[in-house]
Amino acid sequence: MKPYRIPQLAKPYTDYDMIQRHTELPPFSDGRGHLLYIFLGRGRGADFQQAELFTLVTGLVQLGLDTHESIDRNHEEPGGDMMRTRQLKVLAGDYFSSWFYHLLARHGQIEMVGTLSAAIADFNVMKANLYGKMSGTLVPAEQYLKHTVQLNMRLFLSFTPMIEESLRDIWQKLLAEFSQCETAALELRRGAAPASALDGYAYWKVMESATEEERQQLKGQTLDPKDWQKLKLRCKCDTLLTDKLHSSLASIQSLLQGIRDEDLAGQLRAALDRLLLQMKISGQAAVEG
Repeated sequence: MKPYRIPQLAKPYTDYDMIQRHTELPPFSDGRGHLLYIFLGRGRGADFQQAELFTLVTGLVQLGLDTHESIDRNHEEPGGDMMRTRQLKVLAGDYFSSWFYHLLARHGQIEMVGTLSAAIADFNVMKANLYGKMSGTLVPAEQYLKHTVQLNMRLFLSFTPMIEESLRDIWQKLLAEFSQCETAALELRRGAAPASALDGYAYWKVMESATEEERQQLKGQTLDPKDWQKLKLRCKCDTLLTDKLHSSLASIQSLLQGIRDEDLAGQLRAALDRLLLQMKISGQAAVEG
């Protein structure tokens, strides 16, 4: 099987100076992508070029959706750097997502255009339902995290019928754990500052026990960063997320030990090692504990 190289293949579609100068993009879905590439490449008649293509376009669509998700929906002031950043994120998200159709059509994969389009539609419905719960009410942090992990799995699950039947169960279990790892790592980074934490796991966890004054400060983005850190510490936000990260990593290790196919197990261990390295590079040194 050819080495995993999807992030390198994605660079021509994602590396633009204008975007990189004025905004920060969410991380590429490397862990889930690596997992998808491995399982699409198993079984009789596996087409590695097709596996690369499907993994690449899924990663680009996911990046587009995540870029739209990262837009500050609560900043209404016109003009300035913030407005330019918002506009660039809208355009960048649309641009990344549009490539799935062009790349699939270019390779004659019209049926997959429909499959992935349906998955995107389901993703948007799921996201709208989550936003509906978040508007005007308190969402339990654990419920928010569960829904977010399910969102992060949706596009990748659309490929389950293409995976060898005997491997579908382990594929779905590993995808759930890889998704939980990537989601928890992103939420740890997101919760570093009160502005970026808005509507994230740490925000909802703090809101569960915050005073009315603290809630108003959080909603109005007037909370001092030091006070935010104190609230996070009081609610053990980072500790809880790190525990979830460690729990998923332990589950992945346990699942890998049960795989008898040494070639598959070796590829999956390499995917796990890469995931750990990526989280460490992005500042998630907590996973080493």
